[in-house]
Amino acid sequence: MSDQVQMTEMNYDKDRPAAQNPVKIMDLSLRDGHQSLFATRGRTEDMIPVAELMDEIGFWAIETWGGATFDTMHRFLNEDPWERLRTLKRYLKKTPFSMLLRAQNLVGYRNYADDLATAFVDRAAENGMDIFRTFDALNDYRNFETVVTQIKKSGKHFQGCICYTMTEPRLGGDVYNLDYYLTKAKDLDSMGADSICIKDMAGLLSPYDAYELIKTMKETVSIPIHLHSHFTSGMSSMTHLKAIEAGVDIIDTCMTPYAYRTSHAAVEPLVMTLLGTNRDTGFDIKKLAEVNEILEKEVLPKYKHLLDDSKISIIDINVLLHQTPGGMLSNLVNQLREMDALDKIDEVYKELPRVRKDLGQIPLVTPTSQIVGVQTVNNVLHDTDGERYKMITGQVKDLCYGLYGKTATAINPEVQKKALKDYPRGEEPITCRPAEVLEPELEKAKEEVGNLAKDIDDVILYAQFPVTGKKFLEWKYSISPVPDNVKPISMEEVKKKDDILRKAKAGELIEKKGDTPAKSESSRTFNVFVDNEYFSVDVDPVGGPAMIMSQPIQPAVQQPVPAAAAAAPSPAPPASPEPAPSAPASGTVLLAPMPGMIVKYEKKVGDSVKKGDTVVVLEAMKMENALPAPCDGTIKAIDFDSGDTITKGAVLCVIG
Repeated sequence: MSDQVQMTEMNYDKDRPAAQNPVKIMDLSLRDGHQSLFATRGRTEDMIPVAELMDEIGFWAIETWGGATFDTMHRFLNEDPWERLRTLKRYLKKTPFSMLLRAQNLVGYRNYADDLATAFVDRAAENGMDIFRTFDALNDYRNFETVVTQIKKSGKHFQGCICYTMTEPRLGGDVYNLDYYLTKAKDLDSMGADSICIKDMAGLLSPYDAYELIKTMKETVSIPIHLHSHFTSGMSSMTHLKAIEAGVDIIDTCMTPYAYRTSHAAVEPLVMTLLGTNRDTGFDIKKLAEVNEILEKEVLPKYKHLLDDSKISIIDINVLLHQTPGGMLSNLVNQLREMDALDKIDEVYKELPRVRKDLGQIPLVTPTSQIVGVQTVNNVLHDTDGERYKMITGQVKDLCYGLYGKTATAINPEVQKKALKDYPRGEEPITCRPAEVLEPELEKAKEEVGNLAKDIDDVILYAQFPVTGKKFLEWKYSISPVPDNVKPISMEEVKKKDDILRKAKAGELIEKKGDTPAKSESSRTFNVFVDNEYFSVDVDPVGGPAMIMSQPIQPAVQQPVPAAAAAAPSPAPPASPEPAPSAPASGTVLLAPMPGMIVKYEKKVGDSVKKGDTVVVLEAMKMENALPAPCDGTIKAIDFDSGDTITKGAVLCVIG
């Protein structure tokens, strides 16, 4: 080690003056970091090794919950979201917890009734939440009223968000201009917000716009201003500096392994940039490096299969054109890939701004990003020259009715009229606070879930996610077996997989033992893919030729064909042996137009249907699609249940 390096380490703290106005930092690694980079799949067990170290850094707060974590934990990780809060609280004893609350949407994808919203906030506070970062996708603060009342009653910090979006390449235009954001800031101040967050979910806020916005906002309201800006476009590091010059109070960052790409700028470069200035964070870079070492070597390898390695660049400048947050964009790409329609991605990019404008120029953040994104995919795949919006999702219908709130501009009247045709609540949109038309739902959820729920936290989970929530509670209480695909993997398993991959690349995968038998006529060649690596493997069955069962491929349209000829569905095997099925029915099949999950069947076997009647509700990318009967007739066969995952082209029912 050189004398210069030694001197630097010796004088690092001694010569560092205390900042007059240190920038406060909130860490997002344990929530938005892994949500942005690897689909919210971070497990609690992989947060514990760094929790106590992070508690010593001096963060203003650590984001631990909310957003997509509640959904993903119970659906894909077999983890109780409430338990994560209680567990992390045992390790992070000094640093406040922050969560992302979607106002009346809570942590789901629709507005919930007031009784459920109140109960959720109450239980989140009781389980350990300190700061409620609250946003509404439409910036309609009527959706704040119920949750804010309970946040205040619980004695917790209410941080009000303004979702940042644009109608022009830079701040300005007829809708999203400086006056718009200042008005929203004053509205939040008058509601009793303890701080205001500028929520730049797609990385659209440019450095000089940030300076003007924050400087003016600091002159308009007296409460702290917090900046949340994703790195997606590559601007956020510069935006942070201009925001600091303008007097911003709090900045969101991630630890380096969880930073950049569609996540956030890293904390460590910012700490070094501000070192010795009047905005110095006061953080010890050596402590940050210690946390990074653990995340890099002991945690991230478990999730590398979820990282998007399809792009070399860490910047997506196209986000400035389509304004779609990175996580939503990756979902769209995956959805198109599963539908064998990835070649349509450019059409999706072109259609996105048109759909957004039709739906009232709404900001693109959960759930409106999903609402616009899924409807865009539906338009690209199903519209014809003579008709647009042929398949309208249930959430678009709800938006057009007013169940999400007031849009920034008027919804296209033709789209609204089409969406509300035969809408169950009525064809005339509402103008009141959305929750005013929602019936209480907590008691109903208690009755439905019955003894499966052991406490109020179970009931709240089920109430927001009735299909996947019920399935999770069955796993939790050992009523049904836990599938392998939701179980955690260990570092040992990761190393074994890496070793197999290394040997395969080196041609050392198979160790010869004795004489190599001659290849028979029964041998078959298979393509094998491991972590996007391709191998050609010959397989020779022992004991005679194998019987290969093939299934005919069905076109993705409804047509009269014998059901016996249709592609058989492949739901999860039953827990106990079932009686052999009867001979398959024949008739007209309703095929799944996209992969997804069965929410519910509106009809059962034996029911009569008219062409156009809703038969089944299919969830795709968290949005619901009501699939109509392709003809008149009687339901002859249904091969799936609520909660089943299906592929595109699966036979959802047979009508005879």
